[in-house]
Amino acid sequence: MEHDKHETHLSRLGNVFRRMGRNYSPQEEQRLAGHLGALAAFGAYTAGWGTAIGMRKAELPGAHRLTDVVVTAAAVFRLSRLLSKGSVTSPLRAPFTRYEKTTGPAEVQEGPRGGPIRSTVGELVTCPFCLSVWLTATFTGAHLLWPKATRAVTGGLAALALADTMQLGYDSLTQKNAE
Repeated sequence: MEHDKHETHLSRLGNVFRRMGRNYSPQEEQRLAGHLGALAAFGAYTAGWGTAIGMRKAELPGAHRLTDVVVTAAAVFRLSRLLSKGSVTSPLRAPFTRYEKTTGPAEVQEGPRGGPIRSTVGELVTCPFCLSVWLTATFTGAHLLWPKATRAVTGGLAALALADTMQLGYDSLTQKNAE
């Protein structure tokens, strides 16, 4: 009896959420349920980092170092592009995406595919802006737990971002000179 009552409440909640989704975007398919799941997963992820940091019982730094912010931003930028657009990382995205076209040096465009969960993950893993949120949380938590190791990783990724910028700049200059 209690199980049936619980199931009825879940069914009603599901109906309300579906109706809200149709009202939110009647012409387009918006995956509100999937996005709600992604928000819940991100909340759990950041809560996990918060718990791990809290268990250390170490005093948190009073302020960010500007150099750490800049280096971490460059690292997040480069890693989010590599994970979401890199041709070499396409096997990681393939279960959730479909190849569409090549878009630039070593980058591809893919679209999400599959059911509600798969397509939501597909949206997440093909969006460098979406991944940036998760990566920033990761690097922030890692920096608080393992500052030296995290600086080494973010420094390496920032160097890669700078090297890529130089490669693209060089290619652009040599193409202009060839014209």
